[in-house]
Amino acid sequence: MTATAPTRRTPSAAERAEGWKAPGQDAGWLNPLKERFLLRLLVKKELRVRYRGSVLGMVWSYVKPAVQFLVFYIAMGVFLELNKGTPAYAVYLFSGIVVVNLFGEVFGNATRSITGNGALVSKIYIPSQLFPWASMMVALVHFLPQLLVLVVGAVLNGWLPSPTAAVAFLLGMLILLVFTMGLGMLTAALNAAFRDVENFVDLIVMVATWLSPVLYRIDMVQKSLDGTIWWWLYQLNPLTIVVQLFHVAFWRYSKPVVDELATDHPFAYTLAQPGEPYGLWWAGLLIAVAVFVVGTIVFERSKRRFAQEL
Repeated sequence: MTATAPTRRTPSAAERAEGWKAPGQDAGWLNPLKERFLLRLLVKKELRVRYRGSVLGMVWSYVKPAVQFLVFYIAMGVFLELNKGTPAYAVYLFSGIVVVNLFGEVFGNATRSITGNGALVSKIYIPSQLFPWASMMVALVHFLPQLLVLVVGAVLNGWLPSPTAAVAFLLGMLILLVFTMGLGMLTAALNAAFRDVENFVDLIVMVATWLSPVLYRIDMVQKSLDGTIWWWLYQLNPLTIVVQLFHVAFWRYSKPVVDELATDHPFAYTLAQPGEPYGLWWAGLLIAVAVFVVGTIVFERSKRRFAQEL
């Protein structure tokens, strides 16, 4: 008895009209838009799993950044006396901390999103792109309380919303999320094959805190590196650009800073040109889009091997 090759089913006219797809096919990088219902379910699942058995629950979204802020403020602001040379240093510091916290959570969670959902990836078909995107949305849920604290702190320091601040914030969020999701999808694909990748990601997040102007002013870096290629590389770091945009959005127009600048104080607060509030935002956006495209391509080409690699 000879085996016959399986025949490929041809969809009917009604199925084609409804957008029928063969099993295993999906919309690629458009899956987060096409499969919004599944994406919401994954976000809810991630939140339930994260706080299962937790007493404080979402309160950890306030506790962890608060402790981080206090440690950095005492070490850098009090011991190294940066608070004396930087008006509204608490706002300056926290506006940078929320950036690196969001970067770290999106990057780390996206990297582990495929391996952490190995049972789902290997047993049933769910578009793989949904896992890193769900990680990003969970990180945004944790980001909102930190943003609220930052806004309250800025208001207490005489900050008032303005079109400049709003545009700077939106640009910063756009660059940060596009850049981090690109990195996250790239490392998620690599981590499925090589588990060492997630350890490298932890190191990158730790180093990123110190290689962007979160704890110190950028003019300190300029004094040390001005005129060298390292100064331009430092400025072109997308995280540096995002942190500076957040400084423009929440710190630059607080009353202590405005009063200080009115006396022609020489410290810098922007990139490239001291009078330009948005600095090198265009470079940050271009780099972020390029990283996102590369990460998406690598993820798309790797996703069919995830079930075997897990």
